[in-house]
Amino acid sequence: MDPNNSGLAQKLAEAGQSHLLQFWKELSPEDQQDVVQELQGIDFQEINGFFKSAMETSSSSRHEKMDARMEPVPREVLGSVTRDRESLKDWEVKGLDCISQSKVAVLLLAGGQGTRLGVSYPKGMYDVGLPSHKTLFQIQAERILKLQQLAEQKTTAKCCIPWYIMTSGRTMGSTKDFFSQHKYFGLDKNDVIFFQQGMLPAMDYSGKIILESKGKLSMAPDGNGGLYRALGNQGILDDMQRRGIEFIHVYCVDNVLVKVADPTFVGFCVQKGADCGAKVVEKTNPTEAVGVVCKVDGHYQVVEYSEITLATAEKRSSDGRLLFNAGNVANHFFSFPFLRDVVQKYEPQLQHHVAQKKIPFVDPQGRLVKPDKPNGIKMEKFVFDIFQFAKTFVVYEVLREDEFSPLKNADTQDGKDTPTTARHALMSLHHRWVLNAGGHFIDENGTRVPAIPRGGAGGSVTDDGHRNLKDGTDLPIKCEISPLVSYGGEGLEELVKGREFQATLMIDERGVHELVRNGV
Repeated sequence: MDPNNSGLAQKLAEAGQSHLLQFWKELSPEDQQDVVQELQGIDFQEINGFFKSAMETSSSSRHEKMDARMEPVPREVLGSVTRDRESLKDWEVKGLDCISQSKVAVLLLAGGQGTRLGVSYPKGMYDVGLPSHKTLFQIQAERILKLQQLAEQKTTAKCCIPWYIMTSGRTMGSTKDFFSQHKYFGLDKNDVIFFQQGMLPAMDYSGKIILESKGKLSMAPDGNGGLYRALGNQGILDDMQRRGIEFIHVYCVDNVLVKVADPTFVGFCVQKGADCGAKVVEKTNPTEAVGVVCKVDGHYQVVEYSEITLATAEKRSSDGRLLFNAGNVANHFFSFPFLRDVVQKYEPQLQHHVAQKKIPFVDPQGRLVKPDKPNGIKMEKFVFDIFQFAKTFVVYEVLREDEFSPLKNADTQDGKDTPTTARHALMSLHHRWVLNAGGHFIDENGTRVPAIPRGGAGGSVTDDGHRNLKDGTDLPIKCEISPLVSYGGEGLEELVKGREFQATLMIDERGVHELVRNGV
């Protein structure tokens, strides 16, 4: 197919992107066909518009700090597992009621590859080294299965939590294959729905689309905020409406502790009449590079650490907590009508954020160049960019050690957010569940491992009303509890109360096992 005859060359010339065909005559007929197909799928005028407004926004906001325009989250929109103990049960009952009526769906953002972990496959397929060797996908699937069971026990009616999984072009095939090979981890395959986020070309600083090879554009996913466009153009909203979904829990794949479709969070948001909610953890270190949920010019948004001065980051309120302490963990609630409005009305108003990157490119001689400093931009939208449109926005604060341990980096000495920190966080949580249910751990000599409460003197009761105990050692005791046995620490008393265990302790649907050193 000749691009001159098809009008493609003219379309590119009008958009100032003719260079994309500079190697046309050197391409094989198959490569020519591929490049034409790729170029015909792109609206170049739209892309040029995205670039222009993204660069304008980027240059105007680059030097401006947000400090003077920020207010912390007011107490009346905040729910907290430590400060609202008396309401937690009511919220959980409300959430389980919504789940039992099949009104709740979960939406997983799973577009990322494990590149920083040193693997080429999707992050959800990663095994952090638990005794069971379960992957992130399996752990999350089993939490959904268990939650369906817990909701069904309340009403005795069958219920379903559909699982919508957003992948990227690079992860779609391998993710679908993985689920198929593992028989959807026990879920009904009709209730696991895959869809794909969009891609945008990478551009140099003058607005020219970058070629990564002679016949291929450099493309990148359009950020987790590409979710909203994908929900509309891939029929996902229609599917939710057909199923009668009223509430959606959105989260990122890399958090090993995530409470998928958390009934207490859902119930809190529903009882508050929220159209949008954000789960947060308390930011305790002013310099932690995490965005905070706050109000800016009267509207809720996430302000990144880089957008405020150190003086503002260090401000404290009268109780000693950081003033801006609502750390964003990419864990959100949407009502269906709000999500529909976002997709149909508000998404086009969202600005792209600019990420400056080192992007490999082909020079005019056709040689691949790997730059050593940023040479272009990737454009992306963020999932939280739509908070500003919510009429009733709420924030739900949870304990980091119970609910947030992201997996981002490969293991290194004293590394942060690694497979080791994720594994330790989950085993430590499960260890506390055993202690809270009345079980004990002993060392190889039969001596009980001393238990000390988290952040308090021996035997004291912490903020969340439990004797939330942990052992007196630095490393967690090896202990893993299958989500098929317990979703959030419930139902363990009959298995562990008054019993003593040696590590490694495994509790799964087959029973309680102690794996001694030789793995038996």
